[in-house]
Amino acid sequence: MKKLSNIFVIAVLVLCMSSCATVFGGKVSQYQKTKPMAGEPQRDVRVGALIADIILFWPGAVVDFATGAIYKPEGK
Repeated sequence: MKKLSNIFVIAVLVLCMSSCATVFGGKVSQYQKTKPMAGEPQRDVRVGALIADIILFWPGAVVDFATGAIYKPEGK
């Protein structure tokens, strides 16, 4: 029983420490990492990843914004 509870605690911690866009969004491009200059259009946010971060574990949104993974890749 103790082993099962340890596995459960580890699984919950792993889930809580992850952020959806960082884990599932793929490689972060330079466009996503770079802040737009004054007068440039703002970057679009991945709405699905933001909603998932808020529902599952809101501090994950902070990680996604810090890494730039929450932003959509540059459209061509």
